[in-house]
Amino acid sequence: MIYFDCAASHAPFPEALSLHNEAAASLFGNANSTHGFGFSMRKKLEEARKDILRALGVEKTHDLLFTSGATESNNLAIHGVVESYANRGKKILYSSVEHPSVSRPFEALAKEGFEVIKLPVNKEGYVEPKTLEEAVDKDVILVSIMGVNNETGTIFPIEEYQKILSAYPKAIFHSDMTQGIGKVDFPFSKIDLISFSGHKIGGLKGTGSLIFKKTLRLSPRFQGGDQEGGIRPGTVNVPGALSLAYAVKRSCEERQENYKKESALRDYLAQKLSSIEEVSINSPEGASPYVLNFSLAHHKASVIVEGLSEKEIYVSSFSACNSKGEPVSDVLLAMGRTPKEAGNAIRVSMPLKTTHEEIDAFVEELQNLLKKLKTI
Repeated sequence: MIYFDCAASHAPFPEALSLHNEAAASLFGNANSTHGFGFSMRKKLEEARKDILRALGVEKTHDLLFTSGATESNNLAIHGVVESYANRGKKILYSSVEHPSVSRPFEALAKEGFEVIKLPVNKEGYVEPKTLEEAVDKDVILVSIMGVNNETGTIFPIEEYQKILSAYPKAIFHSDMTQGIGKVDFPFSKIDLISFSGHKIGGLKGTGSLIFKKTLRLSPRFQGGDQEGGIRPGTVNVPGALSLAYAVKRSCEERQENYKKESALRDYLAQKLSSIEEVSINSPEGASPYVLNFSLAHHKASVIVEGLSEKEIYVSSFSACNSKGEPVSDVLLAMGRTPKEAGNAIRVSMPLKTTHEEIDAFVEELQNLLKKLKTI
């Protein structure tokens, strides 16, 4: 098997999986129980919370909620802010290339009477700082712009956004960092709210976090107990939290070395793909090396992905969270690509253990399919 779909879900670190399984067997109680066993679990939970905050360099300024993943974290962040700060204003901004777990909550808020503004991106796929500067004003209460795009790997100039927003103290800055945590260096301490999932970085599915500045008030989306500050009530998944903390710490510690390794792999793949006449690369220069997106001029991406899958080579034709039917990438359309280019895009996201031989095998099979299948 050649698995090149890590942006959808990465294999868990064996150590993270072992840590989770051991904790699930031994720490099976409830961390909110008032007896000694519950207290010992609570202590482990708080250690995991501190480990993540420390790994990201925000232990003094931010707090953390354990969640089921970035979708829940994004919803908690967006709705939590607007419900708490609606008295300040009704204007909210987000980029046109956000993950559905960000864009759809904003679309729902538009129906509730909020003034929702979608910020356009340039041909490289990011919101230019000038665009944000022209859109923000004293009535804006929330701005949500991702750190790394999940389809193209485009890296956003987060620090420049923060400098602009510092002149607007009412505007709270949220960033979906699902493809950025442990992979790309960002000024996390300057972001008000940070969302991410564990299964993109060697953690387990069903784990994630929402990190937020201690000065913020967040309204809960659910009513129940007082777990996680009452913002995310429900019995906390302690084994999941421990495995998540391990994955975050390890990814952050190895970030620079891994970035170099992944860059070398991405460059080798891009060179190979460039030899195929009908391939055009969509990922811009300077994008995260963990994602490479390209379009086919004469073949349906969905058919090619299916053909590769039959050979046990796994890539994506679209984001796994929005890939039903014959998809067209809204991200690529927003970048100015044609509907045909946006409909025939393939995303490759390779694990660090990938070899040149595996890349060669993928490219060779891709070429074979392009020759074999009829054009559109």
